[in-house]
Amino acid sequence: MEVINIVEKLVWENVNSVMARKEGLCHCEKCRADVVACALNLLKPKYVTTEKGGAMAKAITLNMQGHIAIITALAEAVEIVYAHPRHPEEQG
Repeated sequence: MEVINIVEKLVWENVNSVMARKEGLCHCEKCRADVVACALNLLKPKYVTTEKGGAMAKAITLNMQGHIAIITALAEAVEIVYAHPRHPEEQG
């Protein structure tokens, strides 16, 4: 049996669309992962153990308030990573 954080799955599903809104933001895998990690630190996790539980939790989390919380956390994380990227400016 696997235990997953359904909020993490939802953050990964939304990260690209939120990052695309910030002009000049690096979209490398490191910056993407930093945005996701930062956003997850701002959100309350929701753990599930079954496919059925995952579907139920996803439906609950996808209500308007849950969706807004995820998008807001991602937007805050984008600003943090944009201001403090953890890699050199020059990338090859």
